[in-house]
Amino acid sequence: MVSAFDGVIGHRQVLAMLEEDAARPAQAYLFAGPSSVGKATVARRFAALLLCDAGDRGCVRRVAAGVHPDLIGVEPDGRTSLTVEQARRTVARAVLAPVEAARKVFLFEEAGLMTDDAANTLLKTLEEPTPTTVFLLVAESEDELPPTVASRCRSVFFGRVPDGEITAALVNAGIDAEQAARAAATAGGRPGLAEMLATRPEVAAYRAAWLGVPARLTGRPGEAFLLAAELVEAAEPLLAGLTERQQAEADRADDEGPAARAMRDRHDRERRRALAALHVTGLEILASWYRDAAAAQFGAPVRNRDLAPAQLTTVSPAAAVGRASRVLQTIDSLDANQRPELALAALFSDLATSS
Repeated sequence: MVSAFDGVIGHRQVLAMLEEDAARPAQAYLFAGPSSVGKATVARRFAALLLCDAGDRGCVRRVAAGVHPDLIGVEPDGRTSLTVEQARRTVARAVLAPVEAARKVFLFEEAGLMTDDAANTLLKTLEEPTPTTVFLLVAESEDELPPTVASRCRSVFFGRVPDGEITAALVNAGIDAEQAARAAATAGGRPGLAEMLATRPEVAAYRAAWLGVPARLTGRPGEAFLLAAELVEAAEPLLAGLTERQQAEADRADDEGPAARAMRDRHDRERRRALAALHVTGLEILASWYRDAAAAQFGAPVRNRDLAPAQLTTVSPAAAVGRASRVLQTIDSLDANQRPELALAALFSDLATSS
């Protein structure tokens, strides 16, 4: 029997739990986890499970395309937030009967952008929903939503997926095994990012650029800024596949009107999320170099087995651990919306001068 979750990479326990839930779903779910691990994909597949009869492929396709009448997608108004007006419209629609299926599903794929006023407007509906309404909220963490909203949802947590699972899935999809392994290693457990990188020949150069950072640190601030700009620029070629998909979607759409503007805003948000994921994975690659430097000197296994052992002895184990911690702190700076060039330049200056 074909599962609604066929093709999803990883998250077996989560998928099994959701399949069991489908017969008697909770009133609201919060899918939380790092970017590009598959939360939104699973949320949409779960929506299909809730709305479609078993084996109804046409219904599943309509849900996937976002054109099922009982799937209501709630997207940010513009580029930055889900507003109180959108929440009011959601509340008004939540009391209506389903059009075709046994229930309605409201899907918030970017729930983390909900304003506090919007969350408060939605709260009573989450507390006392109609029996035929299910809310699916997707965010990177529970902390992105007010506790009053998060506590009304059944939280479903998504972790990173092992590289081996991602590699196997990419190979099964027709990707060369070596390229699949490179994409999986670079993606850092994010299947969505791995799929985006799988056809990009630049993925090896991107990983090499980040692994080469320790050898290029000089302590001169100007060079730190140049190195930061170079690494930010190195992410751009990896977005080519996303750009092509967005362009194809834009070519099929009307040039003007609210729908076209909403599509352009969504494309902008997708691009910013993809870039942010690439910057984070670059930092994780760099942190793995320092982790390997400490591990190698204690005889422990290393993650980056293609590095020359001599490279990993240029910094003491204690310094390597401290620098890895400093690298990972920069992820918090990026999460706080600091410009990547500034955050990376400050990091490289600190790494070059730390003992």
